[in-house]
Amino acid sequence: MFLRFARRKKNGKEHRYWSIVENRRSAGGRVVQRPVLYLGEINDSQHAAWSRVIEAFDQERQQPRQLALFPAGRDVPDHAAGYWMQVRLDAMELHRPRQWGACWLWAPRPPDSRERTSWRHILQTLVCYRLIDPGSEWRLHRLWFEQSAMGDLGEDYSLVEKNALYRCLDKLPAHKAALLDHLRARWQDLFCAKFEVLLYDLTSTYFESDPPDSDADKRRHGYSRDKRSDCVQVVIALIVTPEGFPLAYEVLPGNTADNATLRGFLQQIEMQYGEAQRIWVMDRGIPTEEVLREMRQADPPISYLVGTPKGGSRKWKRRCSHVPGSCCRKRRSSTCWPAAARASTRSAPCRRRKLKWCCGRGSKSSPP
Repeated sequence: MFLRFARRKKNGKEHRYWSIVENRRSAGGRVVQRPVLYLGEINDSQHAAWSRVIEAFDQERQQPRQLALFPAGRDVPDHAAGYWMQVRLDAMELHRPRQWGACWLWAPRPPDSRERTSWRHILQTLVCYRLIDPGSEWRLHRLWFEQSAMGDLGEDYSLVEKNALYRCLDKLPAHKAALLDHLRARWQDLFCAKFEVLLYDLTSTYFESDPPDSDADKRRHGYSRDKRSDCVQVVIALIVTPEGFPLAYEVLPGNTADNATLRGFLQQIEMQYGEAQRIWVMDRGIPTEEVLREMRQADPPISYLVGTPKGGSRKWKRRCSHVPGSCCRKRRSSTCWPAAARASTRSAPCRRRKLKWCCGRGSKSSPP
């Protein structure tokens, strides 16, 4: 272990922020540095104190030297005299061992890099981390990997190198279609998932940042579901099954209207999974009348379940009101109007008593 600092400039002044890091030797002879403790901005005396904790000072060479660990019962080499510590290996025990099962996630892709970085294992680690204990990539790099059994994948600490975690996410969009095809087949084999009913909805996430200068950037001002119209955002469209298995997704510009997304997703699902008898369930603000007409006229017809707008519901009530035995006719005569009349009759005395009290003609007590 040793001390390492990072330089930051604030208001024209340079600051040094220190951390205690250790070297980890990974496969292929590479050395990866793992942060052990963040110290922040420290002075010279604090720096010297931390150095004495993690290092031993060599009087002959006039420089610090790290301590070496050796198993107990063996002779210590001459070069480590004065800077060694023995460990009783026979007293070490393994508690709650866990074995990594056969991982079924997308084995062929993405391929390893020329530097022998196993992107496939990094992706498996990220997925398991999201399922078991969701958190940030920095937490996975800094803390979580050391407390889990993910090292049983056959890799070492280089698996969760900070930059590699973020770079792995950047490599996924190029394989999105292949990944979704693979997941759909695995869900069908493992969980007998069915894809006849599809739930389609949109959401948005905002960024507290300046508007982008590039036209290719998807961060735009638009209708904010989070009531943050002052921030740029992106729109996320998702198609899932009733069991919650995602079938397709898309990240759209933040100014995309909800009713302009359905036609593209219908074509995308048909191109990727073929034509089939599917039922689409969605909010009433997503489809337009033109798209619904196209769905009804398709071959084979595409079924859908969607809420009716208020204007359309009144139109259907007028049509059904003259049909004998219809729900609209029964509800109007027996439920809606009498209930409203009874409520109006009961609330009239209450309003009169409150009006008298406000005008000072009633009792001096508080109104009922």
